[in-house]
Amino acid sequence: MQLPDDPFIRELLPEFIEDWIDQIQQNFDLYVQASNYEDMYRLGHTLKGSCLQFGLDELATIGIEMMGYCKEKQMEQIIPMKVKLLSTFTYVKSLV
Repeated sequence: MQLPDDPFIRELLPEFIEDWIDQIQQNFDLYVQASNYEDMYRLGHTLKGSCLQFGLDELATIGIEMMGYCKEKQMEQIIPMKVKLLSTFTYVKSLV
């Protein structure tokens, strides 16, 4: 994964990553347990948009996939994405 060159974005990246790790840990399982497709879709949509702004295309793609699975009401496809999200954010954090 390539990090953005913009020094302003690189300065904001550590806080951005921590915030996303916290959001995923706090909300993901709650949305799964409640079959809350609306909030899970919103999480994926926000993930997509914010990660694209930070140049984290791989993470944005996961958000797009989450949105699609929410539209299809396929929570079983979304569940494994938590590990992928957390591991990818942790990897990006190691690069900062």
